[in-house]
Amino acid sequence: MRPGGVEPGADQVIYRSPLPAVAIPACTVPEHVLTRSHDKVALKDAVTGESLTYAELKTQVERTAKGLVSKGVKPGDTIAIASVNRPRYAVGLHAIMAAGATAALINPLLTAKEVERLEDVANVKATLDLDDLPESDTGTLPRTDPSSTAAVLFSSGTTGLTKAVKLSHRALVANLEQHRPGWRVDETDVLAANLPFFHIYGFAIILNSGLLGGATLITMPRSDAGTYLQRLAEHRVTRAFLVPPLAAAIADYAQAPPKLHLKLALCGAAPLDESIRREAERKLQAPLWQGYGLTEAGGTHQTIDDSDPTSVGVLCPGTEARITAEGEMLIRGPQVMDGYLNDEEATRQAFVDGWLRTGDLVRVHNGRFHVVDRIKEMIKYKGYQIAPAELEALLRRHPAVRDAAVVGAPDRVNGEVPKAFVVTQGDVTADELMAFVAAEVAPFKKVRQVEFVAEIPRSVSGKILRRLLKEAGECAS
Repeated sequence: MRPGGVEPGADQVIYRSPLPAVAIPACTVPEHVLTRSHDKVALKDAVTGESLTYAELKTQVERTAKGLVSKGVKPGDTIAIASVNRPRYAVGLHAIMAAGATAALINPLLTAKEVERLEDVANVKATLDLDDLPESDTGTLPRTDPSSTAAVLFSSGTTGLTKAVKLSHRALVANLEQHRPGWRVDETDVLAANLPFFHIYGFAIILNSGLLGGATLITMPRSDAGTYLQRLAEHRVTRAFLVPPLAAAIADYAQAPPKLHLKLALCGAAPLDESIRREAERKLQAPLWQGYGLTEAGGTHQTIDDSDPTSVGVLCPGTEARITAEGEMLIRGPQVMDGYLNDEEATRQAFVDGWLRTGDLVRVHNGRFHVVDRIKEMIKYKGYQIAPAELEALLRRHPAVRDAAVVGAPDRVNGEVPKAFVVTQGDVTADELMAFVAAEVAPFKKVRQVEFVAEIPRSVSGKILRRLLKEAGECAS
């Protein structure tokens, strides 16, 4: 069958990539990514000025990996990193993997209780302090099987609470190679590393793709649109990375943007409104393409030309897709996760006959994929994923709450915001409930709207009918 063709079956169509298959080297992520040892700057922080050349990065990774081994870290151990983006993040991350251990990447904005829960889920042995990395010039590093788990990233999958996603060295290396044909990052590029490295978007598409291509990465904190544009100009960034809230902020930016040097901007993590995309593209002075992926499978699609900017592009090389009768996209390919750590039931539910459920409704036109809606119940606020079940469980702990449901309410600036529908059994105000939740969760998870209702609509099996709540909210507004 020709590349990009479809294979009809009794009850399904299989879509394949139009791009040629790629070879997948049998090596670890550090072995694949850290091949350069010259004096070009690999990472530089836009605020602190902290920087690392490729030579320094490679040396520090090796010294830190040996330091970890000298401290007793061994294959099978899981070491956590909870940090904002900075050059030394790459040192810690690759040193953990080079030591044969697994890196668990945690959002630094989480509360202590939330971090503790994730560390329990991932069986974390220790959390690495990037300001006090262990170093050693002696000893040897273990040989690591590419099929072993390189990193654990956190996702709520299609439903439920946060799960630990197991990604092998082979899966991550495969995904890096899959993106090379359309992504084409090279040593002339400067990448804006503003999206968090603990997220699959920042981890794979920015950090490791950038280092693999020999680019310079400029780490920077989240900021307003004006500051972001100024940083792009100051550092002569050639590739910018957005999520829909940042794209909307750029589109709405009232002042004339500075002269930029972008070749391309990429937006992912959630569907992007076309009017916002066009205006943000004008402000960025470069094509703004969309991408698609998920924690459980990295990037699965890529845009390769300007033929359909409303789409998320075509399937990556070696990736197959199937659309169910309900419209949900299923994915199969070498980049797919091994499963959820210590959660066989969730892993079983995530797959259908070997195909990974994405939880997303899509349509395909001329081989280009369009994300229509999400089946999964996750709320995406500024690119962060929020599990409604977590907030609902917390709300139900309040003595004045009898029942609760949380959905994502559309928000132009933030994408979505958590909105709670609450059935009370005592006197309580919306502000009191929002403060109650805010005291227990990270800032991005806070409930932003509360509506009191007589009952929560549920199916016969007891599942919350969130679509009815969303439709009721839209009618009320």
